[in-house]
Amino acid sequence: MTASNLARDESSHRPGGPPPRGAHLEDPLDSTAQLMNRITSQLGSQLSLVSLNGTRRPAPPALVLVAHGSRDPRALATVRTLIERVRELRPQLPVRLGHIELNEPLLRDTLTSLAGRQDAVLVPLLLGRGYHVRRDIPETAAAVPGLRTRVAAPLGPHPLLVETLRARLVEAGWRTRMSDSARRASAVVLASAGSRSPESAADTRRTAQLLAERLGVPVVPAYASAATPTVPAAVRALAARGRHRIAVASYFTAPGRFATQCAEEAPWICAEPLGDHPAMARLVLHRYDQAVAAPEPAPERALIPA
Repeated sequence: MTASNLARDESSHRPGGPPPRGAHLEDPLDSTAQLMNRITSQLGSQLSLVSLNGTRRPAPPALVLVAHGSRDPRALATVRTLIERVRELRPQLPVRLGHIELNEPLLRDTLTSLAGRQDAVLVPLLLGRGYHVRRDIPETAAAVPGLRTRVAAPLGPHPLLVETLRARLVEAGWRTRMSDSARRASAVVLASAGSRSPESAADTRRTAQLLAERLGVPVVPAYASAATPTVPAAVRALAARGRHRIAVASYFTAPGRFATQCAEEAPWICAEPLGDHPAMARLVLHRYDQAVAAPEPAPERALIPA
């Protein structure tokens, strides 16, 4: 109950009379302490923007989370929840959302709204160095006049992704402790969207390797499109090696068509997508901080003819 609610409750009965039935009055000292804590927190946030010599520090660049976009409404809901987790971790950081396609706001519209107001760091909600990271996102940013931007690295590969993948598998029924015979019969298919980019494929293989080291069982990367093996092919290959307890780890940032398609091929358990797991919010901020700390690229020098 806030101080204003307390005042209304106190005014609703005669001075000196009993409070209304069921009413709960906070100790005025507690309410005052809560109010002072809020004031102190707000003052501290303002002082953090002022340097020791009294000059105001420049505002940090906005964090623009770049999602792919999906026709599945669960994807947008998941991304919005992830953004709220990021804001909870760093309340003073401006966090915005932009989509490559299919959903609003589109990335270009978000960047246009920031032009002339503040710099931006674009954090791709993507898992490898595919076409969107190497071409689409930088070209969209470069096409917006009056805006200084940096594009952070994609989320993967990274140990925080492995932490999230393991947590999602455990939620689905994966046992963290198993007998030697159960371990010899177990394996994981790391299901991802797929890309024709060799760099993206290498990033997925690296994540599979890190997850295998974490779980102590084989982890085979598989793809929903544009690359091989497919999830069914990976399952068959593992079964041929005597691995009959095969789980599918959903290497997707949010629910969608590909994630659903891969889940339907799971012979045993299938984990949920990475989604809004707390480790994902920490990873988003880690990529943002990396981009902010990186030195500015040197401007290209014009060639002077001899």
